[in-house]
Amino acid sequence: MTTRGGNAPIVIKRITISEEGGHHGGAWKVAYADFVTAMMAFFLLMWLLNATTEKQRQGLADYFSPTVVRMQSGQGSEGADQGDGSGKPAEEDVRAEQDPLAALNSHIQNQLQGIGAESMQKRNILRHVVTRVTDEGLVIELSDLVEEPLFTEDTASPTPTLRQLAEIVARAISRTRNQVAIAGHVRSYPAVLARSPIWDLSNQRADAVRELLENTSLPAKRIQRVTGYADRRSQPANPAAPSNNRIELILLK
Repeated sequence: MTTRGGNAPIVIKRITISEEGGHHGGAWKVAYADFVTAMMAFFLLMWLLNATTEKQRQGLADYFSPTVVRMQSGQGSEGADQGDGSGKPAEEDVRAEQDPLAALNSHIQNQLQGIGAESMQKRNILRHVVTRVTDEGLVIELSDLVEEPLFTEDTASPTPTLRQLAEIVARAISRTRNQVAIAGHVRSYPAVLARSPIWDLSNQRADAVRELLENTSLPAKRIQRVTGYADRRSQPANPAAPSNNRIELILLK
């Protein structure tokens, strides 16, 4: 544009530059730092899994897991492990005060499920386990399956399945303080036998499990008694059923 005088007008254009237009602020830096931190934690975890033994990994897991302690009926908690800053122990204490055995049962089941998740083999082995609450305490029952017995036939010799099962259960109950009672039960044998093995066999099997537990992570002083009940508590419908061959681990009140 020109004027009649031949002088061009002076046009001044002001451009406002946004400070965030070029780099979109500093939010990306925070996100990138979080990503790098997460990757470092991931690779550290991979290194720990490769560089530590099973026992060391269990120790690490135990360090970060709260302990469920023995509960006396109607008396509340004896106290949780000191130094745990999370609210989870407090929640467990509240549940334990309301129903100590139910809280203990929930804890044991969670422990067993967590161990079973480590491998398909361990998950299959846990098919032998049933827990229930009784007047005496929490019963962890280990019983034969039709295709997989826990003892070599008619002996007190543990099978590889029972040895691994005892290790799994010992890990679960080692995080409680309850005293333990072990009861052996066997199926009924034909009455025509000259000498029935049921009493000796139930006692020997219970004692064999005691040895397995003590050889893992359960202190011997926690075992209060070892008893054999022969076939006196068999299923009435079928006393000779394989499921009557069982061991009961009782976490006493």
